[in-house]
Amino acid sequence: MSEDARGRPEDEERGPGGVHHTFVVMEELLEKLKTLDYEHEVLLKHNMKALSRHYFVSNPHVASNPGEQFFLFTVIASWLITVAGRPFPAPREDDEPYATVSNILAELRAFGVKVDFPPTKLKAGSGEQVCLVLDRLAEQALRKRGFTFRRPNYPAEAAEDESVMEDHAELALGKVEEDMVSRTNHSEVDLSSKPEGVLESRVDPAEWGLEVERVLPQLKVTIHTDSKDWRIHLDQMHQHRDGITASLKETKVLLDRLQEDLGKSLEKVNSREKYINTQLEHLTQEYRAAQAKLSQARELYQQASGGVTEKTRQLAEVSEELEEVKQGMEEKGSSMSDGAPMVKIKQSLTKLRQEVVQMDVRIGMVEHTLLQAKLREKNNMTRDMHASTLPEPALQPYV
Repeated sequence: MSEDARGRPEDEERGPGGVHHTFVVMEELLEKLKTLDYEHEVLLKHNMKALSRHYFVSNPHVASNPGEQFFLFTVIASWLITVAGRPFPAPREDDEPYATVSNILAELRAFGVKVDFPPTKLKAGSGEQVCLVLDRLAEQALRKRGFTFRRPNYPAEAAEDESVMEDHAELALGKVEEDMVSRTNHSEVDLSSKPEGVLESRVDPAEWGLEVERVLPQLKVTIHTDSKDWRIHLDQMHQHRDGITASLKETKVLLDRLQEDLGKSLEKVNSREKYINTQLEHLTQEYRAAQAKLSQARELYQQASGGVTEKTRQLAEVSEELEEVKQGMEEKGSSMSDGAPMVKIKQSLTKLRQEVVQMDVRIGMVEHTLLQAKLREKNNMTRDMHASTLPEPALQPYV
């Protein structure tokens, strides 16, 4: 199947089962990844759990985690591109999403796969486009490793030996015949060995009659017919054959009549079809011309879609850069117009003035205490000086 035929189908060409197409692609992708041994080469390396059958399917009934799914999608895609023969660096969580997706689509185009959807379709990490991209990359990786899918070879079944089942009915009949023969032989032996005289019975006739009535049900020989008896099957086969033969005669007449009616109707349909074809020849030519124009328009649309996709990618990159510049300008403007630093400075000055006043009060108290200490010390020194000065003796005149 070519890449175009297996690409993304249009909505009007999908049919009733188009809604479940993504589930089928995801299951095939998982089988291809297992063939490539992605458990050891990807999951163990990044410490991730195994994928479920519908991991990358975007559906309300399937649990989703966009961040985890997008990262795992980029990791698997980069690994598949590397396995396919084109070295591709493993993505990191802090990489630009649009740049990573654009690089993956560029590698996919390099393999000759047509891409008719914008990169934004892969940003969610799940959906039809994600499954298709991974499926195409897995096919390229399998082709690089020389793996091809082949038809399974079924072993030839040995013919079973027909086992001959034991016919219980024949055994039962054989036993009955043997019993009858043995009884006959036994009676002949008894007759040959009977005495010449007349035997007289000493048994009461009434008791004999009662004993006969008691054992009479046990003396009856009942032959049970088995449903597996070949004689019964043979009789049934003869009956079915006779019934089929009788029904075939009546059915054959009806079938012949129906065949004639169908032949006449078919001839009428053919004649009407030829008439309609001759009458609508010009409309058929116009329709064919319209189909050719439609195919040309679709080709032009696909070519234009490729240019639009590239421009959309560039627009997304420019928009992302513009958003970053706007965010930086908003942060600088908010920091310049914000009066919070002035309020903090004023509060700090007020607090500093209060601390200066408190410090002045403490200095005054210390100076006052120091002055009192000096005065006290001066008084003590004065008192000591007066105490140490002795009084001089009075001069008395000589007599």
